[in-house]
Amino acid sequence: MSEKKGFSNNKNSENPPRISDEMPGQKNRMWIYFVLMIIFLIFSFVDFGGSVKEIGRDRFEREMLASKDVEKIVIVNKEKVEIYIKPDKLDSDKYSDAAKGGTFGMGSQTGPHYYFKIGDPETFERQLEAAQKDFAPEEKIFPQYTTRHNYIGEILSWLLPIIIIVGIWFFILKRMSGGGAGGNQIFNFGKSKAQVFDKERKVNVNFNDVAGLEEAKVEIMEIVDFLKNPSKYTKLGGKIPKGALLVGPPGTGKTLLAKAVAGEADVPFFSLSGSDFVEMFVGVGASRVRDLFRQAKSKAPCIIFIDEIDAIGRARGRNPNFGANDERENTLNQLLTEMDGFDTNSGVIILAATNRADILDKALLRAGRFDRQIHLELPDIKEREAIFKVHTRNLKLAPEVEIEFLAKQTPGFSGADIANVCNEAALIAARKNKNKIEKQDFLDAVDRIIGGLEKKSKIISKEEKRIIAYHEAGHATVSWLLEHANPLLKVTIVPRGRALGAAWYLPEERSITTYEQLLDEICSILGGRASEELNFGKISTGALNDLERVTKMAISMVSYFGMSKNIGNLSYYDSTGQNEFGFTKPYSEKTAELIDKEIKAIVDEQYQRALKVLSENAEGLKQLAETLLVREVIFSDDLEKIFGKRIADLKKQAEQENSQENPDENNKDNTDDNISENQ
Repeated sequence: MSEKKGFSNNKNSENPPRISDEMPGQKNRMWIYFVLMIIFLIFSFVDFGGSVKEIGRDRFEREMLASKDVEKIVIVNKEKVEIYIKPDKLDSDKYSDAAKGGTFGMGSQTGPHYYFKIGDPETFERQLEAAQKDFAPEEKIFPQYTTRHNYIGEILSWLLPIIIIVGIWFFILKRMSGGGAGGNQIFNFGKSKAQVFDKERKVNVNFNDVAGLEEAKVEIMEIVDFLKNPSKYTKLGGKIPKGALLVGPPGTGKTLLAKAVAGEADVPFFSLSGSDFVEMFVGVGASRVRDLFRQAKSKAPCIIFIDEIDAIGRARGRNPNFGANDERENTLNQLLTEMDGFDTNSGVIILAATNRADILDKALLRAGRFDRQIHLELPDIKEREAIFKVHTRNLKLAPEVEIEFLAKQTPGFSGADIANVCNEAALIAARKNKNKIEKQDFLDAVDRIIGGLEKKSKIISKEEKRIIAYHEAGHATVSWLLEHANPLLKVTIVPRGRALGAAWYLPEERSITTYEQLLDEICSILGGRASEELNFGKISTGALNDLERVTKMAISMVSYFGMSKNIGNLSYYDSTGQNEFGFTKPYSEKTAELIDKEIKAIVDEQYQRALKVLSENAEGLKQLAETLLVREVIFSDDLEKIFGKRIADLKKQAEQENSQENPDENNKDNTDDNISENQ
């Protein structure tokens, strides 16, 4: 369903494992390294011989030195005094807190048993001599000096910062590499980040879940069948296609179709995105391509699916940074080599998806690489009906909900849009505490998706509301009275999204559009502004969206479709995208001026035409606008009561009556057609 915003306000749960060359015991070795580090730290900082107690100098002089229990004194590094108690004195209760020494607190009772710290060794010697002035010469204790090096501490003092810096570096590189199996190690940047689906881990999507893509499914199923039964084709001399490119607008089911292939095929299926090859480091993309194909060859026959391949497949030589070493081009070159180089890839099929096939490199699209291009278009009414049946299987629908009706109300919707409509309808019904999803819930969901959320609380003055009503009534009136304009479905002046009013139309599903149809469409779009000028004598900024649309349509008519007599049958549209970064236009300045004049002439002519139509039907326009002001929403039935049936509807009705009155002529025409087909 298309929409004209006639009045704007100024403007599956399981994650499959990633492929990795990680050895089975690699994680176990990491645990061993961790345990060894812990043991090293324990032996470095834990004293298994029992901790030596620090005491004060008063206790040393009063209890130990005065009672002559000290065996020797050792001054370590001129800052620490270690006290050794005589072995026969250690058994007394006052030395119960002495360090026992030995290994793990067991064995000999050699010291040191206590220690205290000093400032100046010379001062300590004088104080020690003064404390022993009454001792006999043989009883006096003289300190011994020694120097000890803490080699482990010194090593850690300069090694620990390096370890911390290296650890931070590893962590940062791991985060930048995107995680996963391909990024767990520092040297795994060049590893493929593809997800693999095989017999042990399958996708719960098959071709029954893909509706509306019958022609595409036929070609895809042929590839799957080739992998399952290769002899069926090779016995006739056929070769398996190397690649298939899925091309189509967003939401048409390209990725879903690839998931169905993964669910149907009994071969390994590698899935990744084109952006997975892109990395900030030079050469990583090409390395990942090599690793991907190396793994694929080891598991052949298999399928590789690259989603959004335009991330790396853009045509070479279009980089605006002239002379730069483009990492993306290096990755593309490696992909081209792997797909069709001297090294054969028997049994490896490449599937890719993109919605920008026009910008892909020609070497990527040639036969021998992507042999088939499968185009997925927006679904027609029958395909939309099939898609609705798929997405409503698990919904509780009310009896009045008709799938055929829903398909008619959603022209131009993609498969993703239809899935969104079904989900939104379920949410709306749940919000209203309903037990089943009703027909109105689906219509509200369509309005919600196209126009946005209603903003009934938005404050609009009476004068502004009147202008909006006449603006939308102008759209509705012109579109109803013109033969080729899209038939109106609904008009509202309730603000939605950024629009202050909106009109919904039900466009005819057609493959081509004629000159007259385009002109009627432009005229109906300009009906809003024409109504403002006709009824209020002034215009507003509310026609911004309308003017943008008609300008683009007029440009397309003159520059692309050759629908201008003065320009002629010329088209300046570049479907190849070669001039994407060009600095010159494909026409002269004189032609540019002529194009501008033709565009302005088309728009001005249709604007005057809209004014004329509204002037001739001023009473009906006023009645319609006043009805909008009262009810805020009107439908096609209201316009039919005011203006009568549309010209297009009257012609269709006349054709149907004519066919019913002359059935023999129709049968004769059908018979003639059948005869010509048989001949």
